[in-house]
Amino acid sequence: MLCAILDHCLIEAQAYGANSNGQKRYGYVKLNGLAVWQSSWRGEYLVHRGVNVIVVHPYSCTMRNSKNFDTYGDRYAARRLRDHLLGLIDGTVLVVVSADEPSRYLRDAQSTLARLGADVSDVRHRGAFVFVAKIGEPWSTVLDKEPDEASAYRRQPQVEDSFAGA
Repeated sequence: MLCAILDHCLIEAQAYGANSNGQKRYGYVKLNGLAVWQSSWRGEYLVHRGVNVIVVHPYSCTMRNSKNFDTYGDRYAARRLRDHLLGLIDGTVLVVVSADEPSRYLRDAQSTLARLGADVSDVRHRGAFVFVAKIGEPWSTVLDKEPDEASAYRRQPQVEDSFAGA
């Protein structure tokens, strides 16, 4: 479970990788205990395959927007992910959650993610990662990841941390 406190705003998030065993896996982002984004492998929620970016309004603890980048099925998704992240202003709080399979076409966004404080260049097929970041403050990024299907099957990425208020 990823926890970050932003001026009385609790963020919880969990990522997952798909698996060959057919075992259900769930990903989510919760703000003050309320689910604002959900995904699952073999479960009841839609599969939001690839990389998902949820922008959080830190004062109201609400989701400003969410975007899905299918970095498995769309060879240009990483470029759009990169451009989206580069278009965010300093101070923007975001949660990035992978689901199903994020690595196939992720290469064009890897350096941008690393500049945010999230080096996921070692994540391979059906690995998983989750992080909370504040644009312009890569040192404050909290990241957890599992590099491949086997490790993501054993343990879904989860982190706890507190964030300084915006």
